[in-house]
Amino acid sequence: MGTQMNDPITPAQPGTPYGEFLAEQEEIQRLKWLASENEGHDIGFESALNDWAQNHRAEWRSMRNRMMKQGQ
Repeated sequence: MGTQMNDPITPAQPGTPYGEFLAEQEEIQRLKWLASENEGHDIGFESALNDWAQNHRAEWRSMRNRMMKQGQ
C-alpha cells in the first residue's frame, strides 16, 4: 500500500513532536527574515538558529507550553 501521491497530507498537529518542530522552525524563519531586514542582507539560517537558541527559545517554549495547557 503506502502513501500515494494524491493522498491528502495531514498537517502536523500542535503538541506532537513534529508539530512543535514545525512551529519552532517557523519562528526561526520569522526571526531570520526580521534580522535580515534589519541588517540589510540575509543573515543565514545558522545565524538565526543560534540567535533563536540563545535569546528567544526558552521564553517561546514557556509561552507555548502555557498555551497548550490552556487549550486542553
